[in-house]
Amino acid sequence: MTGLGDTRYLSLATYRANGAEVATPMWYVVLDGALYMGTTADSGKVKRLRRSSRARVAPCDARGGVKGRWRDATARLVDDPELTKRIEAALVAKYGWQKRLLNLVARFGGRIGRRAWIEIRV
Repeated sequence: MTGLGDTRYLSLATYRANGAEVATPMWYVVLDGALYMGTTADSGKVKRLRRSSRARVAPCDARGGVKGRWRDATARLVDDPELTKRIEAALVAKYGWQKRLLNLVARFGGRIGRRAWIEIRV
């Protein structure tokens, strides 16, 4: 993942049914040659990925300002419980107290059990 694995954020672009691109800055980790991200199961990006696996990624800042070139990718939703545990552990290792705080807020907000995990292949 040259140029992608060493950044803090990636912009994930998914596509609406009408073809319009929607980009979102995301935390991510690299495991076994793929990129992985977590989000809520009812998010727009999950709905768009259920319709089409077409995606693009680019390094970005926390606000989504792109800091490198876009790369075409294929995305899919992950449902393997063992893999999702590895993704979660890798995200905690990478983002530390920020990820732990996000998990705490998600738990109190009732969102912790409604997660979706995304695999990106570039």
